[in-house]
Amino acid sequence: MAFNLHKEKYRSKVSEVVLGATKEEGGTRSHTLKVGGESTLAFLHFEGEIPNRPIAALEVLDVAPQEWHPCFDPYLKDVYGDAGAWAKKCVDEYGADLVLLRLQGADPDGKDRTPEECADTVKEVLKAVSVPLIVVGCGKGEKDNQVMPLVAEVASGENLLLGVAEQENYKSITAACMVHKHSLIAQSPIDINICKQLNILVNEMNLDLNKIVIDPTIAALGYGLEYGYSIMERARLGALGGDRMLAMPMIGNVGYEVWRVKEANASEEEFPGWGEQEERGIMWEVTTAVALLQAGMDILVLRHPKALEVVKKNIDDLMADNKYQ
Repeated sequence: MAFNLHKEKYRSKVSEVVLGATKEEGGTRSHTLKVGGESTLAFLHFEGEIPNRPIAALEVLDVAPQEWHPCFDPYLKDVYGDAGAWAKKCVDEYGADLVLLRLQGADPDGKDRTPEECADTVKEVLKAVSVPLIVVGCGKGEKDNQVMPLVAEVASGENLLLGVAEQENYKSITAACMVHKHSLIAQSPIDINICKQLNILVNEMNLDLNKIVIDPTIAALGYGLEYGYSIMERARLGALGGDRMLAMPMIGNVGYEVWRVKEANASEEEFPGWGEQEERGIMWEVTTAVALLQAGMDILVLRHPKALEVVKKNIDDLMADNKYQ
C-alpha cells in the first residue's frame, strides 16, 4: 500500500526581518542577513517554505568578562577588553554569521561607562567587522535609556538590531529605532500574552512589524528549556495561523543562559561522574541550541566557538534535508 505523507496547510507565514545595511542602503555592511519567512514549522521542508536559514552570533562584551569560565581563555583571552578585535576574531577565525555586542560596561554597578563611551565602542566594532551587528544594553533600564538612543544615532542607517524593549520600558528604544532606521528586539518573560501585547505596543508607536524580532526569553537545558520551547512553539503556531502580532522571527541568548548554570561550569574534580568540564559545557550549549532550533528560533546567540561550529553544522544538515519535498 502506498504511503501518503500528511501535509499540514497553514494560512500565513512568519514575517521577514533584514539585518544590516549595505553602502547602497545607507550603511557600511558588506552584506545583509534576512531571517524569518517560514510558512511551516521548523525544518518541515515538505510542508512549506523555509527561505532563510537560522543564523548564529557570538557574544562580545565591551569590557573584559569577570565571571566567564577559564575554559574560554584559550579562545578569547587575547582580545578581552578590545571589543573590535574580539568581534573580528569571532567573524574571521570562528565563522560567526554576525556579532552581538553587549554593553555590559554601562552597568552602574560595574564600570558605569558613559553613553558616549558605549557609542564609541559600537563605532569601533562596526569598523572592525563588516557583518550585521546586534547591540544590547547592560540590562538596567534607566541607564539603557540613556545609552541606546545615542548608540542608535551614531550608527544611523546601519540597521542594527537593538535591544531590548520590555513591556515596562519600550518607548525610548523604539523611538530611537524609528528615527535612525534600526530593528528592535522585543523581550518578554516566557509569557506569550506579554509577548503579543509588547508587539502591539511597539507597533502602535508606528514601528513596522518587519522591524521587530521576538526574544521570548529562554532557559538552559535542565532549567526550564521545555517551558521556553512550548512558548516558542505556541508563538510560531499563532504566526502560521494568521496572528500578525506573533509573526516575527525569534532570537535567544543561548550562551548567556547556559554558561551561568552549575552543570556547564563545575569542575570534573567536583563531580567526577559528569565528565570533563569544557566538553560538558560545550555540549550543554549545543544541546540547548539545537532544541531551540526545533522550536523555530531564527537567531542563536552563542558563547563558545566550539559550540558555534557544531550548531552551524547542524543548521547545514537541517536546511539540506529536503528529501520529502
